[in-house]
Amino acid sequence: MKILVVSDTHGRDGNLNKVLRKVKPIDALIHCGDVEGREEQIVSMAECPTYMVAGNNDFFTELKRELEVDLGGHRLLIAHGHNYGVALDPSGIIEEAHARKKDIVLFGHTHKPVVVYRGDVTAVNPGSLSFPRQEGRRPSYAIMEIDHRGGAHFTINYL
Repeated sequence: MKILVVSDTHGRDGNLNKVLRKVKPIDALIHCGDVEGREEQIVSMAECPTYMVAGNNDFFTELKRELEVDLGGHRLLIAHGHNYGVALDPSGIIEEAHARKKDIVLFGHTHKPVVVYRGDVTAVNPGSLSFPRQEGRRPSYAIMEIDHRGGAHFTINYL
C-alpha cells in the first residue's frame, strides 16, 4: 500500500500536481491541513481515497479538525497540529496519539518535514509543498508504504 502524505499547500496546487504525477499510482492521499478552499480540487486530482483535516488557515470549511483512520492495519491520527503545540515540540501530539491508541500520527503546521519514533507511536510531518521552512527550503512530502507484512515505512521526499 502506498500513501502520499502532504500538508500546508495553502491553496496552491502546482507542486501537488507535480508530486501526484511523479508518485502515482497511490492508494490514498492524506492532507494534514491548510488546504485553503481547495478540497474539491485536491480530491479530483488525487483520484483515490482522500483524507483531509482543517488547519489553522482553513476558515469556512467543513473539514474536521482531526480524523482517526485505519489503513493497512495501522491506526492513524491525522491533525494539523497547531492545537498541540507542534511548532515547539511534537510531544503533545505524540502523547495524544498514544492516549487514543494510535500507532501513527500525521501532522503539519511547522512546514518542516520530520519523522519521529517515540515508543509505540511514529509521528510524521511531511513539511510543506508551498512554503517550506526547513534548511534549503525545498518543497517536501512524505510517502508511507505498508509492506506485505504490515510494516509501515516512511520517506521524506523533496521536489
